Amino acid sequence: MIFNAEVDAIGMNCPLPILRTKKALATMQTGEVLKVKVTDAGAAHDFPAFAKQTGNELLATTQEGNVLIFFLKRR
Repeated sequence: MIFNAEVDAIGMNCPLPILRTKKALATMQTGEVLKVKVTDAGAAHDFPAFAKQTGNELLATTQEGNVLIFFLKRR
């Protein structure tokens, strides 16, 4: 997937991955895509809830080993 920015939150625990994602999205333009890499197991539930709450679109979720990868489209 094509993305405009990336957040590497590997090794960070909640709430840091969400906080880093929020900060990155704030610097992006509407329609741009953010890739987020996370190892926190709780992220599987946190990111869909975050997207719904903030109005950003969760485009895809994938997993490579123990790394969860989320693609969010800026509202």
